[in-house]
Amino acid sequence: RAPRGVPKMRRPCTFLVLLNPQSGKGQAHTLFTRHVQGILQEAGILYTLIITECQNHARELVRETDLSQWDALVIMSGDGLLFEVVNGLMEREDWEEAIKTPLGILPGGSGNALAASIHHYAGLQPVTSEELLVSCGFTLCKGLVSRLDLSSVRTASGQRMFSFLSLAWGFVADVDIESEKYRRVGAARFTLGTLVRLASLRVYRGKLAYLPAQDPRGPSSTSAQGPSPQRGPPDSLLAPLDSPVPAHWTVVTDEDFVLVLAVYQSHLAEDLIAAPASQLEDGVMHLIYVKAGISRTALLRLFLAMEKGTHLGTGCPHVEYVKVRALRLEPHSPKGTITVDGELVEYGPVQAQIHGSLARLIAG
Repeated sequence: RAPRGVPKMRRPCTFLVLLNPQSGKGQAHTLFTRHVQGILQEAGILYTLIITECQNHARELVRETDLSQWDALVIMSGDGLLFEVVNGLMEREDWEEAIKTPLGILPGGSGNALAASIHHYAGLQPVTSEELLVSCGFTLCKGLVSRLDLSSVRTASGQRMFSFLSLAWGFVADVDIESEKYRRVGAARFTLGTLVRLASLRVYRGKLAYLPAQDPRGPSSTSAQGPSPQRGPPDSLLAPLDSPVPAHWTVVTDEDFVLVLAVYQSHLAEDLIAAPASQLEDGVMHLIYVKAGISRTALLRLFLAMEKGTHLGTGCPHVEYVKVRALRLEPHSPKGTITVDGELVEYGPVQAQIHGSLARLIAG
């Protein structure tokens, strides 16, 4: 049944389906026709299908369109298209209402982390590829709406974006971006990218600080604001990036890292359970960081364990895990990669704060 206070979608319902034909192996349209179209028709769900033509097409569309025509926005792609849609909704003048539009996900990309997380939260046996797509198709038809946490991410230039999945620096971000060249092999691109990066392991120097989830203290005295008024809830836990972090934050003494990953869903990819304790609206970011000094063998063992979600129990002294409500990362290495929801963002100081239950997701 739907979580208390969040209604089930009315029947019959109408979907706007946004499909990225280039996602994954470039077969999203074929997969939709073969596996999803019939499910929606049998459930009596009416839908409008729009095939995106370029980057940010979906972002601009949801920013400008009359959302009252549809009961839900459904994304048939990887996680990147949902990132566009979430940020398009948050850029609207009526963002407070727009972000409550139920969002659905149909995995058609390489990573499909949110789709795998929804499947996991439902207590179902792990599946991948087309089986996961069919599972998500049936989830859409149930029409159960849950709340979804979003994180607000700010960069040094004043850019603000909203994230539903992850913030990454170092090894994970490098693999995500560098494996783009292997996109045609589907989800295996991450395995291939991991092996390539392991062969030439990098260390990244920087400063990491965070607000532990159990810390009862609230807003900073001077909260972060951009150069101009921005839509979305205020980031009351964050100080401006050019100011020190609040005194009650934890500052990590180590400054040499292999990776820093903040993830707010259980899965980082179809077959990687990065935060097994995560829930859709737990109001925390699951911060995992790996300190320099870890061997290639130990790092590989860590990622192999992540396939079953057992990596946090391996006892590796270089791996740290903590639940946080906010964090700041200040890279000192001159070159590097930072990603938000798998998308490349400006390299430099970055900070984030979780905003609980901000969005709505068809899951259950």
